Amino acid sequence: MRKIRLFFPLIFIFLFAACNNNRKQDISVKTFTFYSVDLNKHQPFTDITAQELTKKSGVFLDVIPSKGADDLSVMSANDSYPDLIYAKSDLARLIESGAVIPLDDYIEKYGDNMKKLYGDQLVKLKYSRDNPHIYSMGTFDIKNRVTEVCGTIQLQHSVLKELGYPKISTLEDLENALIAYKTMYPYINGYETIGFSLFCDDWYWYLGLSNPAGYLLGHPDDGQWFVDQNSFKVTYKFLDSEMPYFYRWLNSIYHKGLLDTESFTQKEDVFQAKLKNGNVLATSYTHWGLQDSRNYLIDKREEERTFAYLPVTKGPEYKDPALKDYGFSGGWGIAVSKSCKDPEGAFKFLDYMCSEEAQITLNWGVEGVTYEYDSFGKRIGISNPSFNGGIGIWVYPFPQAGKGAVDSKGQYIVQNTENQIRQSYCRTERETLRAYGVNLWTDLFPSSESLGVSPYGQVWQYSLSSESQDKMSRIDEFVKQSLIRMILGPENQFDSAWSQMTEGIKNMDIDSVASELNELIQQKMELWGN
Repeated sequence: MRKIRLFFPLIFIFLFAACNNNRKQDISVKTFTFYSVDLNKHQPFTDITAQELTKKSGVFLDVIPSKGADDLSVMSANDSYPDLIYAKSDLARLIESGAVIPLDDYIEKYGDNMKKLYGDQLVKLKYSRDNPHIYSMGTFDIKNRVTEVCGTIQLQHSVLKELGYPKISTLEDLENALIAYKTMYPYINGYETIGFSLFCDDWYWYLGLSNPAGYLLGHPDDGQWFVDQNSFKVTYKFLDSEMPYFYRWLNSIYHKGLLDTESFTQKEDVFQAKLKNGNVLATSYTHWGLQDSRNYLIDKREEERTFAYLPVTKGPEYKDPALKDYGFSGGWGIAVSKSCKDPEGAFKFLDYMCSEEAQITLNWGVEGVTYEYDSFGKRIGISNPSFNGGIGIWVYPFPQAGKGAVDSKGQYIVQNTENQIRQSYCRTERETLRAYGVNLWTDLFPSSESLGVSPYGQVWQYSLSSESQDKMSRIDEFVKQSLIRMILGPENQFDSAWSQMTEGIKNMDIDSVASELNELIQQKMELWGN
């Protein structure tokens, strides 16, 4: 009993010492507020990966989710901003109003990791020829390598298998497949079979309704613009003579009962629920937007209801641009606001996020917990589905080495080797790929080499002036509503409705925005030495 009594005081001593030690660590940790326009729900910086980043950098992020489109206006009205801001294209507004600070001096003094990560691409972070300062840590891959693709159209594996794995290369091929399968199976899992469904709510209409039309014509993703690859002059894509192709087809299949009648009204939860029900045969969306339903269906043992990714174009003379290498565009990134009380500390944190150590943590998590090294010294992931280690969650919108980057040991920083990608495929995906005689989805598409590298990056990452952004918001909304009306309208009125839309676009001064973009492309290419 005497020994036991002596033991308890020792425990309290150790606990007290541990608590004191933790308090010292907490005191040494700096907290910065971080706002991202893309975070529409609370995402605390507390998962295993975030904890490791805090441990290594000495910084904790107080993450502020987006409340809506007026966030920046409210900040501006109050003249008070979070320490770190990711505002996407609205970075231009922040720069024009003086809400964010230039980082050039900090880069020179403390930016060793940043200089090493960006290398000769650092020049692409300069804002403009007339204002050649760097205001943000650019996001997106610095060294790109296209390893995953979702194509222009996604079609259920069950449809392909039932029809004997036909070649689906045009919208006509797709339509024939949808008609054949829906005729055989008018209901799936108790739900009426939907041939083709779109998700167009809010800004997602760019992904579900706008982008596919350009991909079908072989145009790379420059947002709402087509760029002539010889003159580098831009055209607002809805003024291109071939653009009606996709929308005329949507109008046609709507009247044939193949298009989901809720495509233009459904919210994301409704769209995702339909995908999980397995009764949507085809869609046109982005890879990351299909992951939740894919995982759900695989867990439900209905993997045949997941999607195959197909290179669909208007015809054989067009190349699907899915594997286009855009290089590094600079463009959007995280900026330090004028309200930050410790801009030096904030910059040093961003610089740490550029380090090899941070990049490995962002993509792999914590050594010994989410990854380890095999006997050959190669990083391998530790599968542990019982918890979310935060792997990959904080990659975007922070600086990204990219899928083509290797570390000091010659290993890819991102988990994207061909073997890893193949291992991630489910049985049905492998079955479909074997039927088409390939190993990876990317094998079905024109190669990156055949598509070339963009000398100007991607236009959708450019920061337009506030005036031009306002014009584009009005024009894009006008186009969205016009497209919906003509898709749901009578077939014999489609052409006249299209003409009315293009006239309306021209009357909204689209030419002045195009002129500004033409100048920006030339500036970018001059700054980048292209």
